[in-house]
Amino acid sequence: MDYIIESVAERIRSIREILEISIEEMADVTKSSVEEYTNAENGKSDFSFTFLYLCAERFNVDLMELVSGVTPKLSFYSIVRAGKGLDVKRRSGLNYKHMAYSFKNKIAEPFLVRAPYLEEEQDAEIQLSRHEGQEMNFVLSGSMKMRFEDNTEILNEGDCVYYDSGRGHGMIATGGADCVFLAIVMKNS
Repeated sequence: MDYIIESVAERIRSIREILEISIEEMADVTKSSVEEYTNAENGKSDFSFTFLYLCAERFNVDLMELVSGVTPKLSFYSIVRAGKGLDVKRRSGLNYKHMAYSFKNKIAEPFLVRAPYLEEEQDAEIQLSRHEGQEMNFVLSGSMKMRFEDNTEILNEGDCVYYDSGRGHGMIATGGADCVFLAIVMKNS
């Protein structure tokens, strides 16, 4: 079992138990079955970004506290140097670097994301996620295919999309190369 997955799973289970929230409620909150939620909480499966985001929202804790076990401390400004974002590896191959992990009381979660180009994903249905808030993706390099419920869009370097993340959305790298983009997830006020 992956140590990071095991550590995050333990934090999720501990916080849920401290807050006296049932497994059934958390399965509902994370839009998963009780079995899927239990597997995640026991470290038997990896977590999607949406799963972690929804847990953090329900627990009323900072996403980075849930992922890293460290409470952000900065409140004036935070600098993250090139290549130094906090790694948050979610979804097979997708790599997120949190770009404000040490800043507390964030109203947005900014990530530098690298999505690998995978030939087998090109003709498969893009899986959709949903979570409260709004999101913006700005493509830095490569191309991404984004699915918004019944619509599909191709975004290229320099393109930007802003959307209601409570609606179904998902993405893959397309065009034969990895896609690097800035993703900013904003919470509802």
